Amino acid sequence: MDRKKFIKTSGIGLGIVLTPGLLSGQNLKPETYNTNSVKPKIIKDSEGEILNVIGDIQTHKLIGSDTGNQIVEWVDNVEPGVGIPPHIHTKEDEIFRVIKGQIEIMVDGKVTVLNEGDVAFAPKNIPHSWKVIGTEKAKMITSAFPAGIEIMFQ
Repeated sequence: MDRKKFIKTSGIGLGIVLTPGLLSGQNLKPETYNTNSVKPKIIKDSEGEILNVIGDIQTHKLIGSDTGNQIVEWVDNVEPGVGIPPHIHTKEDEIFRVIKGQIEIMVDGKVTVLNEGDVAFAPKNIPHSWKVIGTEKAKMITSAFPAGIEIMFQ
């Protein structure tokens, strides 16, 4: 049976509609959010899987298998002029925290310059993009939740 159709036509009500994953139409299995098997993890600055995602040098620190599929987090180490073009995520929210340098970020049509210590939130279904500005290489921590986007990057 089609999950969305079932939710719309059943008399179960808001309790099910507001259950995580159902509202967004994700096909979540009960074990998806099982954090009983999640173990503590310490990741040093020099550790992680390094990926080049259209010029964005990402070092993945935590992935879904580390966090019970709750969150994925990576560090962007990016040269001036490099960035990610406007796009939309349909499943993931993202948080961007600038550690070093300056990032020009666009979220829902609003352009802002982020400096060291600044944070931006880009909810799912909202267009966003970013680009390193100035002359200094930038370092930014990006978190996406729920996890899963790391599979596309790989």
